Amino acid sequence: MHKGPSGTEITPHSFLKYIRKQGYGRGKVASMALELSRQKMRTQALDRFKFVRTCVLARELCLLVRTNRVTFNKEDVQECCSFISKLCREAGCEEPSGICAKAAEAVAESEEAYLNFCDQSCQKCGESRRPSRPRPPERTVYVA
Repeated sequence: MHKGPSGTEITPHSFLKYIRKQGYGRGKVASMALELSRQKMRTQALDRFKFVRTCVLARELCLLVRTNRVTFNKEDVQECCSFISKLCREAGCEEPSGICAKAAEAVAESEEAYLNFCDQSCQKCGESRRPSRPRPPERTVYVA
């Protein structure tokens, strides 16, 4: 149990008793708890939105550029890598962002240097190390 400021133990029952004594009814306490849950869910959803808008998008675009590098001009790759670098910086990933910016500059000089920087950036990327959500097992159809 937790101790209050006066040193007395605070139990769930005593806390509810105190809240009701202050003039909050059951409905008010329940709506306060519901509001706290809604705020927590809102925070989680906004964090997920930011993550998808920056990290996931940057990772997907990077994969698209690397798999189609033969079809792109050097200017296209430079523009794409610069944009990806900005997304990484916005997400707070400074080191991968810097390496990706170096890759954008190196593409004009040497494809080998560009690929080396891309490799380093991908290894530093937090999205590549983040475990993916477990997928539900596929259902198999039983045939007698």
